[in-house]
Amino acid sequence: MARILVIASFTPSLILFRGDMLAEFRARGHEVVCCSPSPDPQTLRQLEDMGVSHLEFRLQRTGMNPVADLATMRDLRRIMAEVRPDHVLGYTIKPVIYGCLAAGRQKVPAIHAMITGLGTTFLGSGLTGTLLNTFARFMYRSALKECRTVFFQNRDDRQLFLDGNLVGEKQTVLINGSGVNLERFSVVPVPTGPCEFLMIGRLIQDKGIGDFVAAARLVKRRYPEAVFRVVGMFDNHPGGITRGQMDQWTSEGLLVFDGPTDDVRGALAGCTVYCLPSYREGMPRSVLEAMATGRAIITTDAPGCRDTVDEGVSGFLVPVRDPAALAVAMEKFIAEPDLARTMGQVSRGLAEEKFDVHRVNEKILAKMGL
Repeated sequence: MARILVIASFTPSLILFRGDMLAEFRARGHEVVCCSPSPDPQTLRQLEDMGVSHLEFRLQRTGMNPVADLATMRDLRRIMAEVRPDHVLGYTIKPVIYGCLAAGRQKVPAIHAMITGLGTTFLGSGLTGTLLNTFARFMYRSALKECRTVFFQNRDDRQLFLDGNLVGEKQTVLINGSGVNLERFSVVPVPTGPCEFLMIGRLIQDKGIGDFVAAARLVKRRYPEAVFRVVGMFDNHPGGITRGQMDQWTSEGLLVFDGPTDDVRGALAGCTVYCLPSYREGMPRSVLEAMATGRAIITTDAPGCRDTVDEGVSGFLVPVRDPAALAVAMEKFIAEPDLARTMGQVSRGLAEEKFDVHRVNEKILAKMGL
């Protein structure tokens, strides 16, 4: 039996994105300890029910603050000294960087990282964006030297890290995202009635929310009955959407905004087509869940996103930051009402073939030696 420490930057993600993996660790008899900042009672209860322990550490999720990041390192080293893990697995940028560095200092036998996307750090422009990018590359290179295994969720991110000499090729493992639980997300028939386009995600510009709204404005000029629904939470992020912006869009009649939810299955069941016009992803979990539900997909021809769609068969890929192209793709589903059903069937098949969470976790555990 191994003792595994999993490090996250957002506590609910331990259940939402890693719950099946944690359950598999436990099913194989391993001891699991998770650590994350600002834990919420619901997640803690769910972890406890799984037999997973939790420890809190300090983390400033966005931005660079040397004092705060030093506190993160100290906390993680203290936790590792206390837990004495055999394996450490960090995911998202700061848990990967500071978790792997701390694990290396504490001489953890097996250190693993999961690159779940590059986000704003690699999308920024101008002097500030260049400085952030340079700093992030330096920190990744330093941290990933400590790793036995570095998991990538798409080929583009893996190649970028290889080209930048941030990681050694023998360390890298390509996986199909976080996978999706095909039992939890079962097929639901596409509803009849006006075409409803759904977007789920954090309300930040990098997810393409502005493009979704601009496309809705274009489509509604020709098809005013079309519905555009957004499910998600506001985020204290440099590119975050304000509540005032959202109120303006809803008051114009462009969107229906449902806010955040603990269970997206109801929203997916009610939509005709799922849309995610994101600028870059690791592998978008919401798209995988929509595919498993049997929904056609419109997403961008961007890293991570492009890996989820069989173009013209299970959905459509559109250029990044191109609301007009997004609107054209949307209108195809309105003009051909049966298209959403036939493409949705293909989506479900792709989910079963490539993205079954049990297959994904089997590969992760095998590469970790568990």
